[in-house]
Amino acid sequence: MSRWRDRFDKERDRRYAEVQSEREKALKIKEEADRMALGLAREIQIYKDEKANDLRSQIESERGSYLTREEYIIQHTALIDKLETAVRPLNEFMSQQRGRSSGIGASSNAVYLALILAVSIITVVILYGHHTITPPAVTVTVPTGRT
Repeated sequence: MSRWRDRFDKERDRRYAEVQSEREKALKIKEEADRMALGLAREIQIYKDEKANDLRSQIESERGSYLTREEYIIQHTALIDKLETAVRPLNEFMSQQRGRSSGIGASSNAVYLALILAVSIITVVILYGHHTITPPAVTVTVPTGRT
């Protein structure tokens, strides 16, 4: 009986030693994986910071090429004034023709209206066709410090 007990104790001790050995191996593997994960996280953060800085510098360099709201309003107002100036003689002519042409039929008025519409459309296309309207720049702030 003591022989069986000794044999049982030796087997139990051997298994405990194996389990302890495997735990130590697993702990070493976990520590190495943690070190690698921290290294990768550091590399990813550096990459993100570099890309954010690139984007920030790109936005800063492009900032001068966009219209501000005030510049847009000034240009828009100037274009409207040009359009009104270009159409004013036609409106005056039409007003004079309406006063003189009480005997002219409705078809003549339709022709005048079509002419006004065509000239207005052409004027708008010419005036607005050379200007691109861009939205104002958006400022993006990306923190560079790590928390």
